Amino acid sequence: MIYIEIFLAFFLPGILGYGGGPASIPLIEHEVVHRYGWMSVDEFGEALALGNALPGPIATKMAGYVGFEQAGILGASVGVFATVAPSLVLMIALLSLLYKFRESPKVKRMTNVVRPTIAVLLGLLAYRFFGSSIELSGWLQTTAIVAISFLLLEKWKVHPAFVIAGALLYGAFFLGR
Repeated sequence: MIYIEIFLAFFLPGILGYGGGPASIPLIEHEVVHRYGWMSVDEFGEALALGNALPGPIATKMAGYVGFEQAGILGASVGVFATVAPSLVLMIALLSLLYKFRESPKVKRMTNVVRPTIAVLLGLLAYRFFGSSIELSGWLQTTAIVAISFLLLEKWKVHPAFVIAGALLYGAFFLGR
């Protein structure tokens, strides 16, 4: 039964997550945290941060990690397959159709409508992580990490992987429980 749950937990976001990994992260979070209760919001946030520091698509890394935590190597395999299966099936079935209508104004309008929706979903996810961070770490540390991360990313153009790694190290040394 666990393999079916793992498959569904990552297959559904793969189908509904139009826009790639960033669009499917809130959907994966809903399945993993709220529906099946395999992780807390904090654990999901830590796994997401670690996954973002590694190369490759985030959805498949999350599927592999969660699948492995729940059911070992076979669970990881099921999770990764469930993540790529919707794209694989759609690419095979619709490749010629998508190629034919790639310049269609309707397709372009649909993409322009979906982008703000993805931004709102990611904003809500960040808001929940921020609230959880304030509860666990307090205003001072959360604000300091956000401000320093912003400066590193925007002013000094430090690669995001280094910022994430630095925040993980800070959390491990100063916030570890």
